[in-house]
Amino acid sequence: MPDLVPRAEPPPRLSPDRWWRWRRGPLRRPGDLLLAWAGLLLGLLAAAAAPLTGYLVGAAVYEGTTDSARARLEGGEHTTAVVLRHVPRHPEPGSEEERETRYPAAVRYTAADGSVRTATTEVEPGLAAGERVRVWTDAAGEVVKPPPGEKEIRSRAVGAGISAGMGVPLLAWLVYAAGAGIVRRRRMEAWACEWERVAVRWTSRP
Repeated sequence: MPDLVPRAEPPPRLSPDRWWRWRRGPLRRPGDLLLAWAGLLLGLLAAAAAPLTGYLVGAAVYEGTTDSARARLEGGEHTTAVVLRHVPRHPEPGSEEERETRYPAAVRYTAADGSVRTATTEVEPGLAAGERVRVWTDAAGEVVKPPPGEKEIRSRAVGAGISAGMGVPLLAWLVYAAGAGIVRRRRMEAWACEWERVAVRWTSRP
């Protein structure tokens, strides 16, 4: 038997009004307009400062890393080492990935003080035992990573620039959230004072 009672229509879905702080009305408070202007100014400032900050930080990291790598290259902090054990071959010989891949290998080298040492460093795939490679050492004669190449330097600079650029809108949001918290706290304090003033009309105190 069909249902004779009509089903109730679902309530209409109301979309939030994102511009209510900009509209005049008796319910708009001074703090609402203040937050609207603060959000607008901080948004514009973040949009303008984020790419500039990212570029400046990226350029500074690129220049600093390039100078550091050049100084290490010119400083002669490297020596020749002998591979002690066979290094595995790359599964894709001749590929771009093989040219960029490095495997850890045990090597023997002579430090600047004349002592013979062994260490583990990253070398090209497929090297046989007895082959010679260049390793980089620090002031104590310990093996360290080689200076970064152009590709790695660019990658570091881009990563630093992106991180710095993303930090600008995050900082703007934190400033806005802090300001909004202050406005809300003062609003609650004002409500408490107003309630203290008018509560005697409806409540009785012992």
